[in-house]
Amino acid sequence: MSKIVEYLKDTKTELKHVIWPTRIQTFAFTVIVIILSILIGYFLGVFDFIFSKGLGSIISL
Repeated sequence: MSKIVEYLKDTKTELKHVIWPTRIQTFAFTVIVIILSILIGYFLGVFDFIFSKGLGSIISL
């Protein structure tokens, strides 16, 4: 039990050293992640469409 208490105390001490992002930074990073996710999804969707059409034309030969 003492190891658990020591671990929790050490964790609390380490969390005091963390530099937490501001509200504006958190919002900006969230927007960036959403935009990049949409762009990557679109990019992969386009390539999936191209490859499926290519494979369909190869199989139908």
